[in-house]
Amino acid sequence: MTPKRILVVDDHPVNLKLACDVMELEGYLVDRAPTAEAALACIDRHVPDLILMDLGMPGMDGLTLTRLLRSREATRDIPVVALTAFAMKRDEEKALEAGCDAYVSKPIDTRKLPAQLAGILARREPPPQ
Repeated sequence: MTPKRILVVDDHPVNLKLACDVMELEGYLVDRAPTAEAALACIDRHVPDLILMDLGMPGMDGLTLTRLLRSREATRDIPVVALTAFAMKRDEEKALEAGCDAYVSKPIDTRKLPAQLAGILARREPPPQ
């Protein structure tokens, strides 16, 4: 079976590296993007199976990028998992309203994240024939 491709979008280099390293150790193909614009270019090259999206980025933030992805036919069904250090009460609600499928607060739990993402990807798989 071909490994799933995950796009990690985060403007903080340490957070980007940590999330990518964790997912690569789990056997995923991982693309990295430090900005929303870089994420769009990456998606044009390789459509990911899931996007791990930092919400608090300069320029176009993760909520705006998620809304943009949801408005496009080619990207509207890609699962997006919001990732943010600003875990305020309403942040999860805002993320879900923007079209995110799930919400993970930073610092990420490196033991739980792979299982969380695997569960989201499994829900997207067609049932076996």
